Amino acid sequence: MNLPTGFVASSAAARPLHLVDRVRTPQWRDALAPAAQAWADAQGFDASPGTVLVVPDANGGAASALVAIGDALDPFAYAHAPRMLPVSDWTLATELHAAERDALLIGWGLGSYHFGRYRAPLRAPAQLVVDALPDDVRDVLAACVRVRDLVNTPTQHMGPDELERTVCEIAEVHGAKIKVVSGDDLIEQNFPAIHAVGRASHRAPRLIRLDWGHDAHPHVAIVGKGVCFDTGGLNIKTGDGMRNMKKDMGGAAHAIALAELVMARRLPLRISLLVPAVENAIGPDALRPGEIISTRIGVHVEIDNTDAEGRLILGDALTHAAEDAPALLIDFATLTGAARVALGPDLPALYANDEARAAALLQASDETRDPLWRMPLWRPYWRYLTSTVADFANSGPSRMAGSVTAALYLERFVPAQQPWLHMDTYSWNDTDRPGRPTGGEAQGLRAVYAMLQRFAASR
Repeated sequence: MNLPTGFVASSAAARPLHLVDRVRTPQWRDALAPAAQAWADAQGFDASPGTVLVVPDANGGAASALVAIGDALDPFAYAHAPRMLPVSDWTLATELHAAERDALLIGWGLGSYHFGRYRAPLRAPAQLVVDALPDDVRDVLAACVRVRDLVNTPTQHMGPDELERTVCEIAEVHGAKIKVVSGDDLIEQNFPAIHAVGRASHRAPRLIRLDWGHDAHPHVAIVGKGVCFDTGGLNIKTGDGMRNMKKDMGGAAHAIALAELVMARRLPLRISLLVPAVENAIGPDALRPGEIISTRIGVHVEIDNTDAEGRLILGDALTHAAEDAPALLIDFATLTGAARVALGPDLPALYANDEARAAALLQASDETRDPLWRMPLWRPYWRYLTSTVADFANSGPSRMAGSVTAALYLERFVPAQQPWLHMDTYSWNDTDRPGRPTGGEAQGLRAVYAMLQRFAASR
């Protein structure tokens, strides 16, 4: 049986693992043997969330361990355990109901994660003994790992070509159809904004499209921003701002992983995945401030800032996705620093033009403990995108409401009657935290999947 890192099918030497919390502190302490109680007191262990206590045996080895958690339904409540416990096999000695068990398994898997393509881990994680992972848990965990791996891979190994290859490999596994429009064919087939952003790179820009499912099922279109590296273009980023721009395809990583998850679970949906994949490079043919570009929808956009490129490629992709009038249109994008200033790195901004869809996603976000925060499509701020020579601009001189104006720009390419959800996500952990190593991160993915499960079941 193939199990993800951090899990083992059986072990004769496994030690008992107890989950404890501060609410039930007297109960777990009273259940310990006197020597173990004395040891817990000597260590000052009070079951604060995110801590562990290894109880020694008479020979100085580990007899058992206590893992302190907070919210039992939050996967990250358990994610510290694999790296804080001794490298050994552990068997759960605490009864959990199904939702808590699933949270434990996902959290243990995320806490065991290491991006090992270029460097081996300094140590292996502790292993949890399981008979098997439930199929749904296994696939959700794999989707989160897919996002992390894609975002963590540097641009020389994850450019538009490699992103296309990844989607093609997934399509082959699940029997999906693939269509790719690249290079100058983007102009011929009316994707001019995608071409304009990516034309300066030595790697051709492209639109990758995957289609899967039966026509009888509800159609969901999933779009992901695939800027495989963002220099900022001629409005070049600072060194600090450019340092981690391999992650600017984080929206594409989420969209790809979500589509793969829907197919793996065979939800009764028909899905279209659209990934505009480019590099925002600097070169002789780079997009210049002041240029006016055409778009698939037929409007002309003045380039105020070449570093506001993600919304340009998404505009063409959203237009194309909406042409099929899906029941729901979803996009993920590492779109604005303004969203991070407003909400910080852990909280993606959610924009929606449909109240019922937004409410369903926020409910799923709460249930899965995968946070999102609703932001307003405050249309009076459209004034910040005015142009004197084109229909509108991609940015403007004001620093006000940058995340809102970016979402308003995208909304211009979505028909008014089309239900649409937009997530402005960071896709990154700036610092190492338990279960959240520095690097790529899946944010909002579990929530959207849970919402789609319910959506598919209700149709």
